[in-house]
Order: sequence, then C-alpha cells, then structure tokens
Amino acid sequence: MTTLGMVFRPQLPPERLRDVVREAEAAGLAELWLWEDCFLESGIATAAAALAWSERLRVGVGLLPVPLRNAAVTTMEAATLHRLFPGRVMLGVGHGVQDWMGQVGARAESPLTLLREHLDAMRALLAGERVTTEGRYVRLDDVALDWPPATAPAVYAGARGPRSVRLTGEAADGTILDASTPPDGVRGARRLIDEGREAAGRTDRPHPVVVYLHAATGPGARARLDAELRREGNAQVPGLGVAGGAEDVAKAVLRLAEAGADTVVLQPTADEPDPEGYVRFVTDQVAPLVR
Repeated sequence: MTTLGMVFRPQLPPERLRDVVREAEAAGLAELWLWEDCFLESGIATAAAALAWSERLRVGVGLLPVPLRNAAVTTMEAATLHRLFPGRVMLGVGHGVQDWMGQVGARAESPLTLLREHLDAMRALLAGERVTTEGRYVRLDDVALDWPPATAPAVYAGARGPRSVRLTGEAADGTILDASTPPDGVRGARRLIDEGREAAGRTDRPHPVVVYLHAATGPGARARLDAELRREGNAQVPGLGVAGGAEDVAKAVLRLAEAGADTVVLQPTADEPDPEGYVRFVTDQVAPLVR
C-alpha cells in the first residue's frame, strides 16, 4: 500500500508549524515532511518540534544539504532524534541547491563525491561503528557515537540527475525524488536505483522511494499550481502536478505509485491559504481513495 504524506512548506512562518502538526496528529496523517531550504527554516529544529508536539506522526526531513553540514554533527543530530522518537523519524541528505551553496561559500567542486562520503560516514556511525576516514571532504579520526540508535535507521538521499539517483541506490537506504519528477521519471529513477543497488551488492534489502507531488486544491487551485510550475521552470513538463478535487489528486498519486513510488508526499503550493484544511483534505478525502 502506498503511504501518503504532505509537506509543511517552509514558506510558512515557523510559528505555524505547531497548528499543522496538531491537525496532522488529530486527523491521522501518516507522514509530515519538512525541508531545510535556504534561507527559510532549519530541518532538524522543525523536526524535533514536530515530533515533540505529536505522539504517532512520522516526520521526515527531505532534505538536509550536505555542503552546509559536518558529517559527524549531522549524524549526532540524527541519532538523537532516532533515540528520542524511535520509529518516527526519516532523514534525507542531498546536494542542496548549488546556487544557495555558493551564496554561503559551501559549494563543493564534486557534489557526488561529497554526498557519497557523507552517506558512507552517516550509515557507519549510525550502525554503531567507529570510523576513521580521510576522504576528499569527510575526514573523521576515530569517531564513534556514544549514543547510537538501538537499531541502525535508514538514511535517505535526495537526487535529481542520473548519476546522483544511481548513487542513492549504491550508498543510501532510500531515495527522495522532488516534485519535478513525473511518473515516467519515477520509472527511470527506479531503474537507476536498482543499477546502483546491484553494483553495490545491496539488493538483499528494500529501498523505499519517496516522491513529492505538486497538488493544489480549493479556490484558484489551477492558477496557483500553474504559477508555481512557471516559477520553477517546469510549466512544459507533461504529467507534472495536479490541481482539483480528491479524485484528481488520488489518480495522480496512484500513477506515481504504479511507476514505483512507495510514498507520495503531497506538496501544496507555497501560497496555500489553509494548510490545516489541506491536512484534512489529504487524510479525509484523498487517503481513502488511495487505499
């Protein structure tokens, strides 16, 4: 069965998060996803708050940009969240938007190398290993977590280009695809992920794929979605996004599921006028149709 989630867009002020989390918890939303977009809101701080304000809601961060982060610090934060809220945390890492990385002086010459080194270090540390490595970007000298999670958690990676998507199959435990990925793109990503898993000898374990879906509903939905796609330069991509009622959105979710998505995360427009109402739309109207 496809898991259905939604994004709390960081274009909303942080103080709006509590009400959205409480609505998600009360409505039975399966997953709430957060972003660490520059220069809006911290992924770890918002995740910790959302987890503390809820009891059963699963919270994902997709994604943490690795050029901004030391691998040991990211892993410490991940381990702390997993120990505080076991079974409810999903963290993803990725390249980040290169223009933003350049703005803060953190742009890597080889984003692929950086992401691979970061993933290798995170997964080893979270598994309780003691790590010494001298990579191009990640350097650790006899580092081990004092408080690793009881069970090594999955580390997701976000990707868009073919080499990065293949890398997620090799070095991550799951893949996050952004909302610029139509169903055919999900199929292609699945093939690349499986190539990476095969090359790394990792076909003995599941590799979940999370896909964001532009989904607008309510008054002005079509206009809001079209404006967002234009801003992102994706207005001409066929099969991208959906505007309309629950049946329209559910059909779009199922198309992504048939293409290989294990989790579809509905992404409201940045100017969604009623985020709490959007939660109820997802749980009360779309979710029953997806089931």
